[in-house]
Amino acid sequence: MTRIPSKAEILDWISAHPTQTSKRDIAKAFGIKGAERIDLKRLLKELEAEGHLQKRNKTYRDPDQLPPVTVLLVKAPDENGDLFAQPLEWHGEGVEPGVLIIPSAAGPALGAGDRILARLTKVSGENHHYEARLIRRIGSNPKRVIGIFRKGAEGGRIVPIDKASASEWSVMGDAMMGARDGELVEAEQAGPKGRMGLPRARVVERLGDPSAPKAVSLIAIHQHGIPDDFPDKVIAEADAAKPMGLKGREDLRDMPLITIDPADARDHDDACYAHADEDPKNPGGHIIWVAIADVAAYVRPGSALDREARKRGNSSYFPDRVVPMLPDHLSGDLCSLHEGVPRACIAVRMQVDAEGNLISHRFQRALMRSAASLHYGEVQEAMDGTPNDRTAPFLEPVIKPLYAAYGALKKARAAREPLDLDLPERRIVLSEEGEVTSVAFRDRLDAHKLIEEFMILANVAAAETLIKKRSPLLFRVHEEPSPEKLEALRETAQAAGLSLAKGQVLQTRHLNALLNGAAGTDDAELINISTLRSMQQAYYTPENYGHFGLALRNYAHFTSPIRRYADLIVHRSLIASHGWGNDGLSHEEAEGLEETATHISQTERRSMIAERDTIDRYLASYLSERVGNEFSGRIAGLARFGAFVKLDETGADGLVPVRSIGREFFHYDAQANTLMGADTGLMISIGQRVTVRLTQAAPVTGGLELELLTLEDESLPKSHGGTRHGRRSPAGHSAKRKKAKSKHKAAKIKRKVERKRRS
Repeated sequence: MTRIPSKAEILDWISAHPTQTSKRDIAKAFGIKGAERIDLKRLLKELEAEGHLQKRNKTYRDPDQLPPVTVLLVKAPDENGDLFAQPLEWHGEGVEPGVLIIPSAAGPALGAGDRILARLTKVSGENHHYEARLIRRIGSNPKRVIGIFRKGAEGGRIVPIDKASASEWSVMGDAMMGARDGELVEAEQAGPKGRMGLPRARVVERLGDPSAPKAVSLIAIHQHGIPDDFPDKVIAEADAAKPMGLKGREDLRDMPLITIDPADARDHDDACYAHADEDPKNPGGHIIWVAIADVAAYVRPGSALDREARKRGNSSYFPDRVVPMLPDHLSGDLCSLHEGVPRACIAVRMQVDAEGNLISHRFQRALMRSAASLHYGEVQEAMDGTPNDRTAPFLEPVIKPLYAAYGALKKARAAREPLDLDLPERRIVLSEEGEVTSVAFRDRLDAHKLIEEFMILANVAAAETLIKKRSPLLFRVHEEPSPEKLEALRETAQAAGLSLAKGQVLQTRHLNALLNGAAGTDDAELINISTLRSMQQAYYTPENYGHFGLALRNYAHFTSPIRRYADLIVHRSLIASHGWGNDGLSHEEAEGLEETATHISQTERRSMIAERDTIDRYLASYLSERVGNEFSGRIAGLARFGAFVKLDETGADGLVPVRSIGREFFHYDAQANTLMGADTGLMISIGQRVTVRLTQAAPVTGGLELELLTLEDESLPKSHGGTRHGRRSPAGHSAKRKKAKSKHKAAKIKRKVERKRRS
């Protein structure tokens, strides 16, 4: 008679032979035959009931171990660049095991969110439990959604917070992750459409109460995938950093460099100082110093800090928080130019003539000590004749010379004529609880413009220096508008009775002439918005294509390495080209600049969209208590489904659905960018003054719905068209509709003929 193995022996066998776990394999291993198989089956059932084994597809395995072949979800690379994965078939009660992916030279490149089928090998003595080798990729990054969970009888559904998403998601009972009704959750697609035709999802993270004021920016951070937690190794590197000394640096500690920032600034990465040029060959000229925090001294190429900074690409700023590119010990302390504290910097001395033209410039690695940390408002007040206790000692020796140098730079700016848009910036004011207390537009003081011009000049100097030294760098590029967008702007200008130069190489002065022509008129905002929309988006690239908007041939970002990775690259290139140390741009970095440029251009756009979405949600929250009120505004955009209106008071954007404008059908002309009523001939176009009533405000999505009351101060014409509600229109209205269609068609043909003539 064959001895039946003990439970411990069975568990040891399964652990040692994870590919041979069927009842037949176990029986064969222990020589069990015939009726003795009944006893083996009983033992296996007992082990399953006790939780030691789990039966799956006629095989038994330890639930606290992974199967030899399993599905994994690839995570983002860690600080060492290694790819780890999350097992989707983990059913154990202990800590989820770590799985390291061993890449294959012939295999495809894997990225965060990929689902793969992999063969696992258990390892010991490592900080992970398994090593995985790719069998095949079985799916790319699944679609994700942030929304409000609504519990149902057998699971629930998710209502997306994205106002552009109309479809809800179905969640089965075993995919809820314990989510409660009304809770904000993040979910991912879990299969094809299920009941009621809704796509299926599984909850992957619970984010808490969506109505909490401080959840607004959190929604945007999760929705757009902005990393907001630093890995332990990155924090450890930052915490180990020490202040830099004078060794290998110029001593600028006695120079009265000051920082000028917003009153609520979280960091100070630039300081400046100016004085009259004593060179007799440069009468009326100025010497301008700009010192920037030496972030490169702390964030070395290839370090965990560097990899995380590159991954983030930039800091993301929200009304209630910042998601920094670097840990706070660096961004808020060692790399922040605090008042009275020695700080490592890279400084540039720039010589300009009386007309603000850059004559010469010289960079140096230095140690500085900020004489004062001031904010824009108090600096402007000091210059306007009301200094306070902080600014009074610096008014004559520092502030006035800064403004004198700025006066020269204004002349150079006027000569080159960069694009001069007049678009006020919104400012959301929050209470300590995170609730919106007011919405205003930021003031544009000369103090703001002064710092802006100094930073632009320093950026130009950095680009010119590296070009001269033939060193690799990332340029900040802004290309001229496309012919199609320029033509659309020209048509908008013509509709406003203005003209835009044609048949010549476009320059910013041509656009400024258009903007100046509209200044002070009812069409000023329309022309400013239309001009902005015609612009290409700026981006980073190793190739120099110039900066159209600033009217500059050579331009790079140098002045904000705390919050932009592009600036850190420029700093490293300056270090390498001047031979200041071994922390300059490496050969590997230089070879990968194109890839880095693409990546950080994308992270910049991601942050911009997340910041804009957050502002929209805060504005919707602020206006939700004023539903039913009337507001003035302008038509800012048109689509087949309605008109977008920008409200004068807050700058918020809301939608007037086309279904709410009377009872007639509206024709949308994408080329002319108009909506025209089929019955009344009512024409809606961009820039028109409107009065609207707020009918709905959704803080979770940031959406505002409006009702159109007046157009150009006139009430809307009455329409009795019945096509929208299934009733026939009277004969007279049918004639009006035909007349409107005919007029619409004639206008379209006329535009087409004019375009052919021009070509």
